[in-house]
Amino acid sequence: MTTLYEHGTLASLMAGNFEGTLSLKELLKHGSIGVGTFNDLDGEGIILDGHVYQAESSGKINEITDLEQKVPFASVHFPEQGEKIELNNTDIKVIEDELPRKFNLRNVFAAVKLHGELSYLHTRIAPKQEKPYPSFLEVSKDQPEFTYENVSGTIIGYYAPAIFDTVTAGGWHLHFLSDDRQIGGHLLDFKSKKLVGNLEVFETFEQHFPIYNQEFRNGKVNLDTLRQDIASSEKA
Repeated sequence: MTTLYEHGTLASLMAGNFEGTLSLKELLKHGSIGVGTFNDLDGEGIILDGHVYQAESSGKINEITDLEQKVPFASVHFPEQGEKIELNNTDIKVIEDELPRKFNLRNVFAAVKLHGELSYLHTRIAPKQEKPYPSFLEVSKDQPEFTYENVSGTIIGYYAPAIFDTVTAGGWHLHFLSDDRQIGGHLLDFKSKKLVGNLEVFETFEQHFPIYNQEFRNGKVNLDTLRQDIASSEKA
């Protein structure tokens, strides 16, 4: 049975709850591949083959070996054989628009892992925050962005049905890590002549809540604008 495990909620992150609430050691018990962020919203997390990488807002990539470090929000799974896919002359619109239609993803969770050379790459990386934390929307208005050419690496991320938007990011949430582990971050755009990999559809979505964290327990979100704020932040 394929399971997608998520710690925390995007709604809580949007409200500015950036304090880490689950150790990487515990997180890796639930998956060897995934995405997320770190304590204080310190960069973008990419988990690949059981290794944890942090893209700092400077653009630097670190491999995290201290697994006692904690995360406020992350999604992981243990990969199984899914649907093999090959994308030619592709860009992020193909992933966002065509894959959901082709694989009938409207009402399911899915993961994608794609590898190849990107002729163009555009990423952003959340900068580390200090208490009292701002909202994630405020952070997203001033995040470092990076562009690169001719980078070989891996795109990983998750698709969530629109009905789960606010628990996690509706649609695709994609991160990138280069083969040389020098470039990474939240994927905003790319172009590639050829990407190969696989797509998995999950039977189970497991949501884990940091119930002993009082900021999470007491957190308030503006439900009237939450979906719009998430969409603005994801594309920022």
